[in-house]
Amino acid sequence: MNKEIRFFEEISSNAHVALDTLQYDGWLLRFANGHTNRANSVSAIYPSTISFDVKVPYCEEIYKKANLPCVFKLTEEDTKLNEYLEARGYEAVTPTDVMILDLKDKSFQKGTCAFSKEPTEEWLSAYFAFEEITDVTKQETFRQMLSKVLVDTIYCSVIKDGEVVACASAAVEQGYMLLQNVVVSPKYRGHGYGRAVCESLIAHAKENGAHHAYLQVVKKNATAVNLYLKLGYEKVYTYWYMKLPFRNCVPVKDRL
Repeated sequence: MNKEIRFFEEISSNAHVALDTLQYDGWLLRFANGHTNRANSVSAIYPSTISFDVKVPYCEEIYKKANLPCVFKLTEEDTKLNEYLEARGYEAVTPTDVMILDLKDKSFQKGTCAFSKEPTEEWLSAYFAFEEITDVTKQETFRQMLSKVLVDTIYCSVIKDGEVVACASAAVEQGYMLLQNVVVSPKYRGHGYGRAVCESLIAHAKENGAHHAYLQVVKKNATAVNLYLKLGYEKVYTYWYMKLPFRNCVPVKDRL
């Protein structure tokens, strides 16, 4: 894996953490009760010494014990592993672009927002409502994941007439800000609040020392991709997940 991709894979995993991680011959196996593919998959970040014939079945068995499907998170650097998994019956899902924005000589507007270093109950309530996460167990998993983030974080809510209409969060490490958890109230979508919460977070992070912003966006999410292109983001690389067909695995909600 080249240095640039490895760098973003490392800092993004520090920003969107798993509840448990197992290290295995250069691979990171991540577990978070099935909440998001990122936090419940195998990442082949570091050099490997054991053959795929040994390593892949080992990973499959570990995830089976956790009652989770065995999912592999691959990048353009993982061509040999991708070919091996295809031959084993795995299929590629959720291709996602990592995009970056150099904040030098750029300015962004702050709207009427509330900022906090930790997720407030108001922020969490809005996020769960907008994402339609009603299951208490899933909510608790998300809370636990946020509590385990060790890098600096920013939580932002756009306020209109005393009501939260959009929210997002950021994690900042080494001057790089990951923009994530961007969601707008269903009744206010299409009115520019998605852009408002993104701009506000970027502006706030830049004021506090961030020099680049980056994000991960599913390729088929045309609305989000167009927004980020308008903000000036540019693609760095693509990653995707390799999963066995649904009939052969434990179902997990398909999120990046």
